[in-house]
Amino acid sequence: MNDRFSLAGKHALITGGTRGIGFAIVKGYLDAGAKVTFCGRKQAGVDEAMAQLSSFPAQVQGLVAHVGKAAEIDRLLESCQAGWGGVDILVNNAGTNPYFGPIAESEDWAWEKTFDVNLTGPYRLSRALAAEMKKRGGGSIVNIASVAGLSATPMQGIYSVTKAGLIMLTKVMARELGEAKIRVNCICPGVIKTQLSEALWKTPEAEREFSSLKALKRVGETDEIVGAAVYLASDASSFTTGATLQVDGGMIL
Repeated sequence: MNDRFSLAGKHALITGGTRGIGFAIVKGYLDAGAKVTFCGRKQAGVDEAMAQLSSFPAQVQGLVAHVGKAAEIDRLLESCQAGWGGVDILVNNAGTNPYFGPIAESEDWAWEKTFDVNLTGPYRLSRALAAEMKKRGGGSIVNIASVAGLSATPMQGIYSVTKAGLIMLTKVMARELGEAKIRVNCICPGVIKTQLSEALWKTPEAEREFSSLKALKRVGETDEIVGAAVYLASDASSFTTGATLQVDGGMIL
């Protein structure tokens, strides 16, 4: 039964894989037997992540790419496929949240930057790899959204809108690509201890506040997203598509 969770023989592309949830998924997929290509925006971050993955020398490659820029997505896909061929699993994890404040007081730069990374990038990558996956007989796309896409989040309104869009992109692509044996699913983490969300947990007061909102009364760790990511990429989820899986400690109950 456990073999259904194996990713042996699969090639996964994971964006935003140098730290946080993305890096945890990279390690989880390597442990499950996959070959993994991951990307990050800066060479230093890619180098640091690769150094921490030295025990998987033949299984992992790190590339520099900004998924909010179309030209860099094209280069990423070319380099990724030149290494280990077609991609079986895409994890759209890269995200940003540059503006904290009322959406009515926000500016265009914040809207555009957040959409470019959180929604347009996954759309472009998913569109390109869906065409390749069709030729290969199927595949799995896993989008990392947020509970902020399920419930309006004050002071993080633009981020909420992008994550709601990513959830709907998941559902639309799942509906359209099912006949091609391409499954598209979404994970919605709650507050997890990452650099992106550190304003929500870094101080004891903030951590207590957000812990109180969760049924489990604590903030999550990055490793706690990995099980869901492995499940959705593997044959264990062969009859699961269009799903939105909350991994939030019971935050929005």
